[in-house]
Amino acid sequence: MEITTARAPALLHMNIQLKNLNNFAANPKPQIQLPLHRPKYKLPLKPVRIKPAKKSKQKPVTTTSDILRLMDGLKLAIPIDIYTSLIKECTESGDPFKAIELHEHIRTSGIRPSLYVINRILLMHVSSGCLEHARKVFDEMSVRDFNSWAILVAGCVQNGDHGEATKLFVKMLSDKELENAGADQMGFSVPGILMCVLRACVCTVDFELGRQVHGWLWKVGFSRNDALSSFLISFYGKLKHYEGAERVFQQVECRDTAVWTSRIVNCCNDDNFVGVANVFKEMGEEGVKKNEYTFSIVLKACRRMGAIRYGRQVHANAMKLGLASDSFVQCALVDLYGKCGALSDATRVFEFGRSKRNSACYNAMLANYMQHGLCVKAVRTLHEMRTAGFKPREAMLDRVELACCGSGDRGSDELTEH
Repeated sequence: MEITTARAPALLHMNIQLKNLNNFAANPKPQIQLPLHRPKYKLPLKPVRIKPAKKSKQKPVTTTSDILRLMDGLKLAIPIDIYTSLIKECTESGDPFKAIELHEHIRTSGIRPSLYVINRILLMHVSSGCLEHARKVFDEMSVRDFNSWAILVAGCVQNGDHGEATKLFVKMLSDKELENAGADQMGFSVPGILMCVLRACVCTVDFELGRQVHGWLWKVGFSRNDALSSFLISFYGKLKHYEGAERVFQQVECRDTAVWTSRIVNCCNDDNFVGVANVFKEMGEEGVKKNEYTFSIVLKACRRMGAIRYGRQVHANAMKLGLASDSFVQCALVDLYGKCGALSDATRVFEFGRSKRNSACYNAMLANYMQHGLCVKAVRTLHEMRTAGFKPREAMLDRVELACCGSGDRGSDELTEH
């Protein structure tokens, strides 16, 4: 059979396929090639910069217990200077548990502390409010100095036990070891203990003991102390012995602000408002510096005698010295102007000292609004006062509520809402 030229290419193609089949059967391990795919291009990741952690401003706190536990764990004896340092830290912190723990550790350590260290322990207990522990330490002391008595007397006054404070002071005066002691042997605490005893005398109305304190002050050489002189003037004034207060004032050589202000307070308490003005004027003539407490007392006297004209002069003096914005002076001015009928001036002072208002200033302005029958303004001031975090007096709150409800003022609705 003849093969035409037309079919030749087809037969040739068939022969090539058969040869490929024979080659496939001869080589049983086929080589499979997977198709290649071009990966998608991705932008390189930006390097992450890790910010260093901010250093904490708070220093690690090591407590007294940690130090004692560490020293005990290492079986090391604690020297007295470390104990003294720990006593100082406990005194400053005022933590009663740490104070008791430290004292017990000292007691069981076998160390015999000196009088100085025992006084430090006494002060630590008083500062921490552990008056019973302080009294126990005091009673167990075989030797005491003036500082020992002073610390315990101050602790009794601080705790409100004024009767016990005066008893301790009388007992101290009979101590033979202190009988002939001078000021140089008594140390730093003489003015402090005398102020505490005088305060206790005022609270117990013990005038005779106060006079003994005054005499003892001359004996030990502290009669020229300005702080004690100021306190003596205040003591005589509070017990209505103004002649004694004036006698002390005349004996003071270098009269400072506190001495003059104590004299002004006595005049105010004695309703001697003319005396207040005269002493205030004399104080200025002497060139003595006036403080915010001085101005607040003088303005209080102006309010009580209704002397608004003189009060304006005092106000101008306070502004000249930069004390008009003080919270105490501001409160006295608001009270003065409001009680004397100058409500616009009181409001102006109240708004001017917005950043330095205190609870007394808010209550004074509330009283002014109630005095003039302005219930809505009183309610708004009351709401502003509460927003600022101050608490109104209960009597003033009842007064505002009663006035608003009784007058049918819509401010009463705001009062009940807030």
